[in-house]
Order: sequence, then structure tokens, then C-alpha cells
Amino acid sequence: MQINWYGHSCFRLRGKGGAVVTDPYGDELGYKLPRLRADIVTVSHDHPDHANVKAISGKPKIIEGPGEYEIQGMFVIGIPTYNEESARGSGIRNIVYLFDLDGVTVCHLGALQRVPTQAQFEELGEVDVLLVPVGGGATLSPAKASEVISVLEPKVVIPMHYKTDRLKGLKLQPVSQFLKEIGVKDVVPQDRVTITKAGLPSETQTIVMECSAEGSDS
Repeated sequence: MQINWYGHSCFRLRGKGGAVVTDPYGDELGYKLPRLRADIVTVSHDHPDHANVKAISGKPKIIEGPGEYEIQGMFVIGIPTYNEESARGSGIRNIVYLFDLDGVTVCHLGALQRVPTQAQFEELGEVDVLLVPVGGGATLSPAKASEVISVLEPKVVIPMHYKTDRLKGLKLQPVSQFLKEIGVKDVVPQDRVTITKAGLPSETQTIVMECSAEGSDS
């Protein structure tokens, strides 16, 4: 399975059965999303920074809510979580997604803001690759992200949803704050990551990805 990061919460996960794109965004963020094709598009919550599904070509299955799905041999589970209480007194829903591609379990936490409950952790189960927001604001702070990682104990951690030079309009912390929180130094960003079940590390490894938002789809 190959992973590319296109900025913010947008990844492409490509396995033998096809490709998944998570949380495609609009141009307002400052990133330029290349032309991407996918078989599945997931949306963590209904916001322009996470739900620009029209930007993805092909005829993908759009998944915007909780449930269990199977498309072309790829399995997806959507688990609802709720962020800060709104002015009307109801929580803002965020969908956490679990993907099974080529035998590797990937968890995309979306715009998660609160540390999950024990029941939610149990529902997530064993996670091989964790895509975790770390920039704070309306999502997990570096400290809360570290807490989630310590409970889930994934094999691979890939941070997302943090401040970069291209990001516009959002007050987020840079990834360096998260790396400092978890005590990781000298990380060399990678432009793409290939992961196999057999090649997973025995201890948690943190990978920072280069943004692939500029250039054409490959």
C-alpha cells in the first residue's frame, strides 16, 4: 500500500484493490490539490476544508458517515465522534475512518478534537498506521495527539492538519511542536510511503510526509 499526503487531512491510500482519497479540500486553504482519481472518497465532516469531493475524478463511492463498507475488496469502517458542543447544545460530528488495504489497517482520525472514550478506543482496535491531527485549533493539540498514540500504540504514526508555509487562514501549530512533545528528533520528510503488513516496525515509528499538493497525479 502506498500513501501520499496532499496537505491538511488529505491523503491518497493506494492498494491492490484501488485508491482512497481522504478529506479533499478547496483552494481556500492555500494548497493546490492535483488531479486525483479514486475509487473511494471519505469525508470526516461537512466543511470546505474536508469535503471538496467534486475535486476527485472518476466515479468514486463517497462515504460521509458511520457504517461498514466494502468496495473492490477494500474495507472501510466509519466511527462517529463528537467535538465541542455547539451554541445549540449539540456536538459537532466527526467521523473517524478505519481502512483495511492489503492487510494493513489504517486509521484516519479526521478533525478529532477530543481524546476518544475507552469504548471508542476499543472500537478502533488494533491500528497499524495512524493518521493523526496534531496542530491544535479545532483538532487535537500535540499533547492530546501524544495521548491518543500512547493508548492506540500504532506501528506507524503520520501527523496531519498542522501549520505549513502554504496553509492560509488557520491558526495551527507546526509539526515541530508535535515532534517535540513525543520526543522525536532528526526526522527527514518523505514524499511517499510504501507499507506492507510484513514490513511494519516492531515499535512505533513516526513519519513526517512531504506535501504532494503541487504537481500532477502520478
